[in-house]
Amino acid sequence: MVANAPPTPAPTARPQRTLKNPVEYRGVGLHSGKEIKIVVRPAEAGTGVSFVRTDIEDHPVVRAHGANMKARQRRTCIQDGRAEVYTCEHLLAALYALGIDNAVVEIDGEEVPGLDGAASEFFRGLRESGAVEMRATRPIWSVKHPIYVREGTASLVALPGTGRLTIEYHLDYPRVNGTALGTKQIVGFELTPENFERDIAPARTFVFAHEVEALRAAGLGKGANSQNTLVVGPNGPEQNSLRWDDELARHKILDLIGDLANAGVDLDAHIIATRSGHGLNMALVQRILEEREREQEQGEAVSDSGLDIRQILNLLPHRYPFLLIDRVIELDGFQRAVAIKNVTINEPFFQGHWPEQPIMPGVLQLEAMAQLAGVLLLRKLENTGKLAVLWSIDKVKLRGAVVPGDQLRIEVETIRAKPQVGHVRARCKVAGRLVAEAELKFTLVDA
Repeated sequence: MVANAPPTPAPTARPQRTLKNPVEYRGVGLHSGKEIKIVVRPAEAGTGVSFVRTDIEDHPVVRAHGANMKARQRRTCIQDGRAEVYTCEHLLAALYALGIDNAVVEIDGEEVPGLDGAASEFFRGLRESGAVEMRATRPIWSVKHPIYVREGTASLVALPGTGRLTIEYHLDYPRVNGTALGTKQIVGFELTPENFERDIAPARTFVFAHEVEALRAAGLGKGANSQNTLVVGPNGPEQNSLRWDDELARHKILDLIGDLANAGVDLDAHIIATRSGHGLNMALVQRILEEREREQEQGEAVSDSGLDIRQILNLLPHRYPFLLIDRVIELDGFQRAVAIKNVTINEPFFQGHWPEQPIMPGVLQLEAMAQLAGVLLLRKLENTGKLAVLWSIDKVKLRGAVVPGDQLRIEVETIRAKPQVGHVRARCKVAGRLVAEAELKFTLVDA
């Protein structure tokens, strides 16, 4: 009889980190060809990484999060309303590898500069800035069951890990127009700052020679040159000898790390990638977020930052029968909150709202969103003793019925927060299905 292997110990949550000092970068965008300046600044705990478009009126903000990822050719893109930023994966990878969880990136254009076509310059600047630990802890999410996404011959599989993120990449391009790499490239690493700096960050962007004309016709690759991009022809790279024989596969790992950073958690997983690119990476991030959401709804993974009903009552003036939040299961600083409302047949509003076919009124779903937004806004020390008074509701869509037995998942994310005004985006879901959404504005007044 073979003894069972001891279980892998659960990873330990670490303090969140932000930068000690701002870091500035200037360079040309690989695709836009435009000269771009970015400044990476410290940020509050729980706010994640956000990009501020300083070149657009009102300086709109887009958060690096899976919900904001958009499909774009040959690059990672995040978009929220007017704010769009692309080719951000190398910077995000460097932040993730260094454990910099919270940062504000001021950018005066739509594309992060390409610099060396890799992540070495980003990594060095951020490391030299130094990091500051914060009181809040960084969320950890462990893969418990295989997660699989596939498109054609490309695939990504996330398997249970051993306490850290490990990635294995299988690069295998078929011969196209006479172009081939000659051999398959397989490479794998455990992600640590040391491994990232030495083995992943210097790996450069690449393109196949037969793709160049089509990319230029599509308005891409305007800033690519022999210093930041490898061009792979029939006999391999046409210039700049490879830094490693498997440099192309290493760059794919770099891109994957930058895309995974949009999950907003420290990942405990072993990921096997085969011929995958940004589109499939985005699909995996979204599957990870869906699985984490499912675990939260089933009570399998409740964040340490959540609030029980007593803590909610300390923040909100609402009481039965008008308190429409049972439990806050996740709080990301002052940026995002998630709560649960268990809808039962005993709700007082069902007595008069279609009692023969009970449906939760849409206006009460909006009220639940507003109450959670109040929790998010009133947690700030500067808002102690104030009330969050709703004064504007926009972009309301009621998409589905909520009936007794449903568990309503309420999500609120800050769009803008000022000393006297709060602006949030909110959604309600049932079993992963979107049932309501809206944008809410509040004014904060003395109680």
